[in-house]
Amino acid sequence: MKLPEHIRNRIRELSSIRGNIDKHAADKIIRSNVYFRGPTVWILAFSIVIASVGLNVNSTAVIIGAMLISPLMGPIIGIGLATGTNDIDLFRDSAWNLLIMVGISLLASTLYFMLSPLSLANPTELEARTTPSIFDVLIALFGGAAGILELTRKEKGTVLSGVAIATALMPPLCTAGYGLSRLNMHFFLGAMGLFLINTVFIAFASFVGVKLMGFKDKAYLDAGRQVRMRRIILCILLAVMIPSLLTAFQIVKRNNFEIDARAYVVASRSLSKAYIYDHKIDSRKRSVEIHYAGDPLTDSQKEMLMIRASEYGIPVKNLKIGNISLKDVDLGERISSMHEREEARFATQEAEIMMLRSSLDSLRKMVENITPAVQDTL
Repeated sequence: MKLPEHIRNRIRELSSIRGNIDKHAADKIIRSNVYFRGPTVWILAFSIVIASVGLNVNSTAVIIGAMLISPLMGPIIGIGLATGTNDIDLFRDSAWNLLIMVGISLLASTLYFMLSPLSLANPTELEARTTPSIFDVLIALFGGAAGILELTRKEKGTVLSGVAIATALMPPLCTAGYGLSRLNMHFFLGAMGLFLINTVFIAFASFVGVKLMGFKDKAYLDAGRQVRMRRIILCILLAVMIPSLLTAFQIVKRNNFEIDARAYVVASRSLSKAYIYDHKIDSRKRSVEIHYAGDPLTDSQKEMLMIRASEYGIPVKNLKIGNISLKDVDLGERISSMHEREEARFATQEAEIMMLRSSLDSLRKMVENITPAVQDTL
């Protein structure tokens, strides 16, 4: 069904960005935000410490505040502009400044966690930054697109602040610093992987935006040098993008496996007078462990579990089934195990309550600050 002409014209008018962008001003802003020196160094260090404190005490409000003042976005957008305009000098400067920022961030967060007297039994905010998901890829892509549009439009707003919060560049660096301070490679490598994914896809979205909006390529006096620069930047872009795309593909596969595995556990939670009392899902190894308590499982029940595992995409060789009889388990041992699980659950709930209280306090203070201004306006 074809839309009427006046509706199509209205849609084009609403969606067109050509008359609302200033590429020359955007180019100057992006280049000025690339360089990292003087007060910017201290602002980054202070914001990293603030974010580390927020992660250390599981305070979402503090983490958001730190992300708002962080200058990390500048060099990443600069890399996107450099690749989109074949500017090897800008690319080199952006990459160098980004490396310096990462180094300072890791140093500040590592020192903080080494010296901090605070220790959490259940560091949920830190743990959440060690496992990248497909949502992180999507947030980085669309966040980068929003960021480059904000920098190019004539009427500047608060979009960059939202992009800084959504793409969450700082918390992974703080978590990596935590990993270094504890010599924990799980935290360090997982957090750096998340940071790299965010960085690459923000830069890629900026690159696409620069190309679509028609930024002018950098002119070289030597035509041969211009071709060489274009090839060098293309090779660098491919060298970074291909591993990141493969990583994103693996993340999608792991997410899908975990969803299917959880559905399998739910579907298999009870068999006759046996029930699942514990399970473990490892999406990296594509393996599932389920442990039943109650009556012993028959051979036919085990075979049925294996057939069902195949239906949910779980390799039978990676399925481990355990079975214990409640009569064979000491009552005191069962009570102790239940007590430990309840303690872990209460610790998680307590951390969530602390986060919610902190968020409510921040919102209350924000409302208290805004209310006088609104009353003066009225």
